[in-house]
Amino acid sequence: MTVWTWSDNTDALVKKGNSRLFLLRRLRSFGVQGLSSGPSYDSVVASAIFYGIVCWASSITDRDRRRMDRLVRRASSVLGCPLDSVEVVGNGRMMAKLSSLLNNTSHPLQDSLTALGSSFSERLLHPRCVKERWGY
Repeated sequence: MTVWTWSDNTDALVKKGNSRLFLLRRLRSFGVQGLSSGPSYDSVVASAIFYGIVCWASSITDRDRRRMDRLVRRASSVLGCPLDSVEVVGNGRMMAKLSSLLNNTSHPLQDSLTALGSSFSERLLHPRCVKERWGY
């Protein structure tokens, strides 16, 4: 039985991203550059490498994050414009998902998230862990 790790996930994403950078290089060879190829990056490369980033962004190692950032930098050099790092994209999408959960009153987690809200600021507080004590 093989155990799947976040490094295995990163390997698969980097491999997929590298293969999809071929399309961006091909577009560049036809003279399409800059902002006009940005939607191509979003639809072809970014959609493949950032799929599920809300789940894995906070769990990957620094080595894996650097590998993903290297892929984004390569795409940036192909496009000729700066792109957001993995951390920036992950935080942005996580905050968007959290915001949509807080705004959806029928979501099952809405009550739990609302209870974590600070009464003084609009921030979410960290939940407190309650350790169960066994009576031996």
